Amino acid sequence: MSANTAEEIITLHSYPKAIAHIDADAFFVSCEEARQPKLKGKPVVTGKERGIISCANYPAKALGIKRGVRLFEAQRICPGLIILPSDYETYSLYSERMFAIIRRFTPAVEEFSIDEAFCDLTGLRRLYRGSYPRIAKSIKDTIQKELDITVSVGLSLSKGLAKICSRHQKPDGFTALPGYRLHEFLKDIPLEMVCGFGENTVELLTKCGIKNVLDYIRQPRDFAQKLLGKTGVELWHELRGEAIYPVATEEKEKYLSISKTKTFVPSSDCKELVHAQLIRNLESACIKLRRHKLSAAGLTVYLRSTDFKDDGLSAQLNRHSSSALDFTGICAQIFKLLFQPGISYRATGVILFNITAEGVDDRTLFDDPLRIEKIRQLTQTVDVVNERYGKHTLHLASSNLVSTLKRGHARSDLAWRKKELLKGETLRKRLNIPLLKLT
Repeated sequence: MSANTAEEIITLHSYPKAIAHIDADAFFVSCEEARQPKLKGKPVVTGKERGIISCANYPAKALGIKRGVRLFEAQRICPGLIILPSDYETYSLYSERMFAIIRRFTPAVEEFSIDEAFCDLTGLRRLYRGSYPRIAKSIKDTIQKELDITVSVGLSLSKGLAKICSRHQKPDGFTALPGYRLHEFLKDIPLEMVCGFGENTVELLTKCGIKNVLDYIRQPRDFAQKLLGKTGVELWHELRGEAIYPVATEEKEKYLSISKTKTFVPSSDCKELVHAQLIRNLESACIKLRRHKLSAAGLTVYLRSTDFKDDGLSAQLNRHSSSALDFTGICAQIFKLLFQPGISYRATGVILFNITAEGVDDRTLFDDPLRIEKIRQLTQTVDVVNERYGKHTLHLASSNLVSTLKRGHARSDLAWRKKELLKGETLRKRLNIPLLKLT
């Protein structure tokens, strides 16, 4: 590589595109703190019902407590740690309100996850009579004022750069990166900060003499193509401020796979219980298939032991289906191969793949059309009943042990909203409205 190539200037006009990434800080705990202000400033985590931490606020993170740590280990680090059960209904409501605030400023919003979004601000300066950083800052301030949660905002020329910026000064950060500042900013950004560069990719780039993001984008395009392929080229453009990934405003319609995982407390070495948990995962995954009018022909089953080791196997059906009844036989066979007596398991999971639109008829000559039609009608009836009385009211007998244990389980540490029901509500079916609890 010539000296001229190494010193290539990577700058653009201020904002040929203005993309913002809004990322809520420790979102689950922030929602709890907004609902109970007395928690603010104290080390707080959620995940009490799972036995491991699902979210930790920044006072807890400062002590070395992070997501995925077991609760007893976290309590050993911080005896005064406040541990709360996860209230996903409340978090979903806060998420919807956050996205609604962002849409007041721009209709081009991509809900990237429950607690983060990309939005395109390009062309809005005249409407708001202000700069792009000023508009992005207004979004941040409005969210904090109305929801009492903090978000970190990154503003730049592409989604890749915007995400780096939002992570730059967490929590409660704001970083705006115009095109003319690419050089001075990216020379201090490690490769690990790039969304799309995993641990192995970073290791590979480091061995090639790439120390930071600026080093990467100074390389020729062919370097990225040869080393990392299509994804590497797309990120090379994104990190140079050339927007490749659009802000996708439409809802996700195409699924490559659908997965359902369940961590159960306490862990168990009981073969019947672990199998029941697995079949319940399968039922839930098939419910999601039918909700999106899809069917699948591939199945992956995995078990996770208490030492966080995963064992899994995949198999294919000879036709597509969305009924759990068509998958239970092969699921049971895989389970027998994976389950090891004497090992305690903490989670099970299924992944349905090879997905296509519902109604595709790929039956073979050896399939029984009468049985297929009976299963289809039975599944429709189950969906009707469960829609009226709650998910899994009707379920497979092989998953019944899960329901039996839940009724007698000592796990009473549910979120308050699940324990304080309004008239007519059940644990599964509740009104999708926020409630204020005065304490």
